[in-house]
Amino acid sequence: MRAPNGTRPATLLTTIADELNIDSREAVLVRHHGTQVWHLPSAEAIVRIAPAHHARAAARSVAIARWAHENAVPATEPLTDQVFQDPGQTATVWRYYPQPTSRRPTSADLGDLLSRLHRAGTPEIELPKFTPLRSLRTILRRTSTLPNPLVEGLHGRIDDLLNSYSDLHFPLGRGLIHGDAWLGNVLFDGDRPLLGDWDECAMGPRELDLANLWQGRRFGRTRAELDAFSDAYGHDLSDWDGLDVLVRIRDLHTLGSYVRAADRGAEGARAQLLYRISTLDDRSAVWTSR
Repeated sequence: MRAPNGTRPATLLTTIADELNIDSREAVLVRHHGTQVWHLPSAEAIVRIAPAHHARAAARSVAIARWAHENAVPATEPLTDQVFQDPGQTATVWRYYPQPTSRRPTSADLGDLLSRLHRAGTPEIELPKFTPLRSLRTILRRTSTLPNPLVEGLHGRIDDLLNSYSDLHFPLGRGLIHGDAWLGNVLFDGDRPLLGDWDECAMGPRELDLANLWQGRRFGRTRAELDAFSDAYGHDLSDWDGLDVLVRIRDLHTLGSYVRAADRGAEGARAQLLYRISTLDDRSAVWTSR
């Protein structure tokens, strides 16, 4: 198994490889933030491995992806509906989609996918209520990286934003939301864009899925891209008075994976984390994904 950056291959991965009748030593680590993502080339499979307490969310992600297929929402497809578990981890297995080198997902692709998802209705699947920044609070309570004054300051920001969030009116209403709708979760099946990574689906205001792309201005997203996204979705958030609150919530949410990576000893993640915290109030600051 090839695992850069010191990530230890999960024993659960061997179990899954055996189930698929392939050699687990071929596994390649694709990504590791909160979830380990492994590619098993011979099985044309992606394995997503998370801590054991994510078991219900893992099963829900498979069920929602199946529902999306049944309701004409272009979505990544589980290779099996089985959720694999051992005492410390849980895993799901998904179809692998080779990505084209000549095309990247666009903001219009994401806008169209979210429009299809939101118009498809609500599945008869038990969904959690979206609670902003709950996972970040948990991560901050456990971190070994950040000093107490920084942690306390972030908790204060969370409190302030949740107060503002509770006063918002959401014109688009509430229903199934993807919960992590950004361009990194758009893949191609040939020329067809698909929405992937269903781990954070919940019931919540539709505007939350739209505001994520607006937060992308931190990463160089242009006004033309935002307009293309709005046109494809069919609604423009730019004049809504709640947009800044949702963007600031997303700013904080993105810190979580960097705290976890820094706690594992990743120095690059720690540097980016501290930079993001220091520039939370500087709307012109450009962040990177490294």
